[in-house]
Amino acid sequence: MPPAHLFSGFDHYYATLAHELSHWTGHASRLDRDLKNRFGTAAYAAEELIAELSSAMLGAELGLPVAHLDSHASYIGHWLKLLKEDDRAILTAAAKAEEASSLLLKLGGRGIADIDEASAAALAA
Repeated sequence: MPPAHLFSGFDHYYATLAHELSHWTGHASRLDRDLKNRFGTAAYAAEELIAELSSAMLGAELGLPVAHLDSHASYIGHWLKLLKEDDRAILTAAAKAEEASSLLLKLGGRGIADIDEASAAALAA
């Protein structure tokens, strides 16, 4: 992550941090999402959508401002293509984003009542 002072505000910094940490949860030793896709592919767009949804969920849970969200929509064209091609893509992305945000909140000491098996296994590892 670049230093916080390079961002236009702390809300932008923390939203970007949440987005990048959401990607971090996809590693094989955590929630095991496929992260080997090239820019422009449907799988890449799906991972970006997961990270952005997770960032928004974390922001909502932690009470962060949401004014920065417009600047995070740089992948919107890829998301729209993905969503048009797969009518379940948003449901899948939202479920994976919830897993990612739950894992990050749990690791950060925020209690989540219903932690899923994948997150529990990732925490145990």
